Amino acid sequence: MILHGWGASAQDVAALASYLDLPDYQFLFPNAPFPHPYSPTGKMWYGLPSDYSVFSSLEFLQQTELQESRIQLVSWLQSLEKTTGIPLTRTILGGFSQGGAMTLDVGLFRPFAALMVLSGYLHPLRQPSELELAKNAPAQFPPILLVHGRQDRVVPLNAAHQARDRLQQIGAGVQYFEQDMGHEIDSLVLRHMQSFIEEIPLSTE
Repeated sequence: MILHGWGASAQDVAALASYLDLPDYQFLFPNAPFPHPYSPTGKMWYGLPSDYSVFSSLEFLQQTELQESRIQLVSWLQSLEKTTGIPLTRTILGGFSQGGAMTLDVGLFRPFAALMVLSGYLHPLRQPSELELAKNAPAQFPPILLVHGRQDRVVPLNAAHQARDRLQQIGAGVQYFEQDMGHEIDSLVLRHMQSFIEEIPLSTE
């Protein structure tokens, strides 16, 4: 499943399914819960601060919209096994931009088969107890694909570097790629996604 970015909607990322050669996979594209302030059809997971540096502050995690989106998204994800018969251990969660940040937020400490972050970023890790657990058992993390554009003027390339370095620091396995592109999903990104997904050994549990 793939989470859309700020101001977009599920329809904007749903087209990706037709570009990936994965006939045995079921694709899901949820909408964020909040309306976008500047687009009548757009959605958002939370409002964006005017200063990007705020994202590095633990205070940012107290934002009401972020907390509500996290609650709703986790509840929906946990209900999927009952409705689809597919557990999280056989589920790949991905997201573009703000959806990529939400992918790491809800997926990092849950037993997903893998995570994919496209032109995204990392929220501050919010629970030291989880971080300590991660240091003791790094194998618990799902494998992670990070892809970012060198000419991205929306989410700076440095955010991808910070996410990569922080994830590797806590023991997560990261495949990282930079492309000569902006804030977008081009054909090379699709190739990285295809290869990454094909390499994931899905659990039979």
